[in-house]
Amino acid sequence: MNAVPTVYLDHAATTPMVPAAIEAMTAHLGAVGNASSLHASGRRARRIVEESRETLAQALNCRPGEVVFTSGGTEADNLAIKGLYWSRRAGDPRRLRILATAVEHHAVLDPLEWLEEHEGAGINLLPVDGEGRLSPEGLRAAIETEPVSVAAITVMWANNEVGTVQPIEEVVRIAAEHGIPVHTDAVQAIGAVPVDFAASGVDALSVSGHKVGGPQGVGALVVRREVDLTALLHGGGQERDVRSGTLDVPAIAGFAAAVELAVKQQADLAARLSVLRERLVAGVRRAVPDVVLNGASAGSASGVDRLPGNVHLSFPGCEGDSLLMLLDARGIECSTGSACSAGVPQPSHVLLAMGRSAAEARSSLRFSLGHTSTEADVDAVVAAIAPCVERARAARA
Repeated sequence: MNAVPTVYLDHAATTPMVPAAIEAMTAHLGAVGNASSLHASGRRARRIVEESRETLAQALNCRPGEVVFTSGGTEADNLAIKGLYWSRRAGDPRRLRILATAVEHHAVLDPLEWLEEHEGAGINLLPVDGEGRLSPEGLRAAIETEPVSVAAITVMWANNEVGTVQPIEEVVRIAAEHGIPVHTDAVQAIGAVPVDFAASGVDALSVSGHKVGGPQGVGALVVRREVDLTALLHGGGQERDVRSGTLDVPAIAGFAAAVELAVKQQADLAARLSVLRERLVAGVRRAVPDVVLNGASAGSASGVDRLPGNVHLSFPGCEGDSLLMLLDARGIECSTGSACSAGVPQPSHVLLAMGRSAAEARSSLRFSLGHTSTEADVDAVVAAIAPCVERARAARA
């Protein structure tokens, strides 16, 4: 029996490693050497790390010294949010508020909740519109209620569920008027839309390897050298004494190769995936006329854009989990985008924040396209969706 999935459309969860990253990583798996050691093997490992750091810096337009390697996006988000909060509060005990959108990834929302419960932080989750977009004026109003109390702002570059791209430049401009640092979770944005650290003006930016064709278990927080950040991990003092721990040299090499390639190919991939996305949306709409596209529409009246490979759909009368399993049985892999707790499906917090009902939120699926996606993948979904929706609706009747 062939266990290989026929169609993989869950690239937002993790995307297959690209050959360049596999080659870079495997080239160093057999080598010995701790990048903190002073002997020849250690220096060789250190050279690989620093060359990778320079590669990332060039791809993201930051200084090499601003790249702090982590175990992935979750650690990068935690380091940015907790580290900024602690350092800013230490500088002025009045700085107790953190502003974020209500549609952030749980790698941001859960540290915020922890800071609120354990560290006395005041968390303001800012509303979004029906497309999942933050209102810059809403942010301004939240700051101006008491500017001196704001420790930091965190706004994701692009939403992982519905694909809406946030107005980062406007967020930075408003924050700068009050000297407030801004962090952005750019895990879904790198390689999908143009990301320029220096030009954006953000103070900290999270990146993850396995979202861009690199290995799992490695990522980075890009943080300006002048930003004071309290460490989460203490030990050997690696990574500017901000993130201690022995560096994973092969993974870092693979990560750098993947980011370099993803940024280089971003425009071409975005153009190709946008065509596939529109083909998928149009095909599903023909097959299931009452389907609802969630998130920003390309060329929408508000000018909001979405990730080129993101298709997030609600199927009225269906349970997303049931529909997912019916598609999975046909070899089509996607996701619901909803969180599960103890095996009980929960409606997506992103869709609820966008004004959808719990039933609408539970009826949704996310198809995310990536570098291996083809027209045949899209056509397979279009061919399968109507009978799967029919069965899912019958199961609820």
